[in-house]
Amino acid sequence: MLDLRYVVEHLPEARAALMRRGPAAARSLDAIAEQADRRRGLIMRLDALRSEQNDANAAMAAADKKSAEFGARRDALKAVAQSVKALEAELRELEAGLEPLLLAVPNLPSEQTPDGSSEADNRLVREHGQKPALPFAPRDHVELGTKLGILDFERGTKLSGARFVVQRGAGARMSRALMAFMLDLHSERHGYTEVWPPALVNEESMRGTGQLPKFAGDFFRIAPWEVADAPEAERERRDLYLIPTAEVPVTNMHRDEILEAMPVKYCAYTPCFRSEAGSYGKDTRGMIRMHQFDKVELVRFERPEDAEAAHEQLTRDAEVVLQQLGLHYRVMELCAGDLGAGARRCYDIEVWLPAQSTFREISSCSWFGDYQARRAKIRYRPSKTEKPKLVHTINGSGLAIGRTMVAILENYQQADGSVRVPEALVPYMGGLQVIEAGR
Repeated sequence: MLDLRYVVEHLPEARAALMRRGPAAARSLDAIAEQADRRRGLIMRLDALRSEQNDANAAMAAADKKSAEFGARRDALKAVAQSVKALEAELRELEAGLEPLLLAVPNLPSEQTPDGSSEADNRLVREHGQKPALPFAPRDHVELGTKLGILDFERGTKLSGARFVVQRGAGARMSRALMAFMLDLHSERHGYTEVWPPALVNEESMRGTGQLPKFAGDFFRIAPWEVADAPEAERERRDLYLIPTAEVPVTNMHRDEILEAMPVKYCAYTPCFRSEAGSYGKDTRGMIRMHQFDKVELVRFERPEDAEAAHEQLTRDAEVVLQQLGLHYRVMELCAGDLGAGARRCYDIEVWLPAQSTFREISSCSWFGDYQARRAKIRYRPSKTEKPKLVHTINGSGLAIGRTMVAILENYQQADGSVRVPEALVPYMGGLQVIEAGR
């Protein structure tokens, strides 16, 4: 979340920055603005009372403790102290009420983020490789995967409903291969520490990275339950969420901590779960927008002065996956109106899909500034003699496994319906070079 002091003391600047996202974002400050004057008045009254308290203390120190004057000053000081205590309680209550309002306010876009109101205004940063020239009409991944017997959407629906799939044979092997390939690349070549976090997290973790309270309808929540037959001391109430991305557990690993060594870089594989509320009819064919999918995530904790360069590097690290797999892609910088709520700046990596003759997002690489760190209280110590400061967090997919498989199937398909395996992936596929029906 944003710094409360900055917001209330710089309301015009904060509102102007949020207006770049759109009028709705700017209006998220209205409720805070209504309380800002009251907060300012309370602080001024407190300052005056504390000054009066200090003067009274000094006068008491100089007075004869046996005199009537001393008793009168003591009684007056008690009254001032009680007033200070009451005003402090009122200020704490007001600021506690401001925090939920502040949690709903999106981040301020970076000055480098381009202006614009929608994805149509996003800026092309670079494009890598060439579109494949297929000498036949390309099939989409649904037709290819079904005919090859490696993607079973019918049984996925039978088991769990729409937007689920069963991967079989070489399809299942490819998901496992991509996971291992990506983790090896990022840990061995790019220097990220591999972690394997839980796929269920508590509400504090979801709030710490900005998923709650604003986007509660987008996630799968596990209803509270208790182990009734457990001993009283071991009974535990569970109210957990299935993670939408490894960003949530990995970032919250350091919630309420002070990091001594910087930077900290993690890569993690997790299954991910999203309700995709409101996305009906939008890119829902096949594996493009699933309720359950797999992803390798990159997460960095950085000093503020290093964060912008680290964001660029994380994006390049994610791109290497596509380069190694020989896939055509482009990098788009999101405009202010298309930014995710928590991001200051964001690059989308989009891979080319021949059957749709379009680019599709396969990674979103975001720099959050101290927006997440302030929520989760993640700090670092610049030196032994300095006070802790908030870190900057950066993350991005490195990459989404299902969409990478989609891109491989469509870009490496052959006229007979078989699919070549990218050279970099062959060792992870047990030497398999071509996926054919029945493999």
